[in-house]
Amino acid sequence: MARIDTKFGVKLKKYGAVDFTACYNCGNCTAVCSLSTQDNSIPRDMVRYSVLGLQDDLKASLKPWLCYYCGECTAHCPQTANPGELMMALRRWLTSKYDWTGLSGLLYRSLPLTLLFFLLTALSVLIFAICKDFNLETIMHYGHYFEMGAIGAVFLIILLPNIIRMWWFVILKPKIKVTLKTYFKSIGELIVHMFTQKRSLSCDENKFRWFEHFILVIGYLMLLFTTVFLDWFSAKNLFVIVLGYVESMVILIVTVDFVMTRIKKSREVGKFSQPSDWFFVIWLFLLGTTALFVRVFIDLHILEFHIWLYLFHLTVLAQWAIIIVPFGKWTHFLYRSFAMYFEKLKETQYHEPTI
Repeated sequence: MARIDTKFGVKLKKYGAVDFTACYNCGNCTAVCSLSTQDNSIPRDMVRYSVLGLQDDLKASLKPWLCYYCGECTAHCPQTANPGELMMALRRWLTSKYDWTGLSGLLYRSLPLTLLFFLLTALSVLIFAICKDFNLETIMHYGHYFEMGAIGAVFLIILLPNIIRMWWFVILKPKIKVTLKTYFKSIGELIVHMFTQKRSLSCDENKFRWFEHFILVIGYLMLLFTTVFLDWFSAKNLFVIVLGYVESMVILIVTVDFVMTRIKKSREVGKFSQPSDWFFVIWLFLLGTTALFVRVFIDLHILEFHIWLYLFHLTVLAQWAIIIVPFGKWTHFLYRSFAMYFEKLKETQYHEPTI
């Protein structure tokens, strides 16, 4: 029997939900949602589950991840219950439930704590630089190894267990029967959505936004590959150098547009921005910009006289890798991709033959 929690709405407001209790179940949001189908109602049932506090049902649902927040549901809501923002809040809440460390929930709910983590990370970089006598070559050497180590550690220690928890909530706990063959056959769904997020193209208002996200994802992943595996800062190969410049410029241009959209609040998605939304776009902008200028200073042979620039870049990189990637909005990219995969598994679940 489902357990009702009438105080759940108070918890959700800490994750950014706005006035969703004003909903009187008219169904306008579902009617205008281009992703909603007869078998998959979005977002009306998520509103009802949230009002009733049906947390187990919410944790078992993939619908918050199937929403790409085009804003149509919010724009057509006669009660200004902001169903689109509720879906965003549910994604933050679900992220906190998947996270075995519990840090995601703490950072989403507490801006002072998040700022404290950013400060401690910056102090750690400064202390490290002092211990190395501000030797640029040594600091850059260890900085490169930090990039490689952080990628592996964050994925193996935090993200992989969180994905397993998501799998438990969505597939195992509801006792959805999936054959091993189906797991392998559906893996293409994960790969396609991870790199293209193609389902968002079904949203009537999302075409240009999809293109921006696609370019940003490809640019970010390629810059990550170029800086970590091709060691862009130490590279002598002209192709690698130019490639890094192009990638960092792409990130710079796209993130500037994202920041301006949130400042102007020209789209529904930017009208109720939470700190985690700002941190994601600003730190991604800083990551691309500082990497760009570090490489420019290397090519001009003046970086050794401006070690502060590399230390700033290393600080931004450390904050991105230790805070934003495992515990912030970056995880939406990963969980949404796996949500598409799990949704495919649910669609093709195995049914035992009846006698």
